[in-house]
Amino acid sequence: MQDFDLEGRDYIQLNDLLKITGLCNSGGQAKLLIDQGLVKVDAQVETRKRCKIRSGQVVEFAGKKVEVK
Repeated sequence: MQDFDLEGRDYIQLNDLLKITGLCNSGGQAKLLIDQGLVKVDAQVETRKRCKIRSGQVVEFAGKKVEVK
């Protein structure tokens, strides 16, 4: 599991998180994968591209997980 530090922010948008952590190559690819229902937040499929991801949540895509701290 990979950790992601919010660095003083309250949240990060789901599509930005996927791009920043390297789970997707681009923001466009992240949006497409979210639309297709391939991304989970806290074990639930998430289709909102700009969903606010906050500390303590876990994002999963392609067998990889990112825990937001």
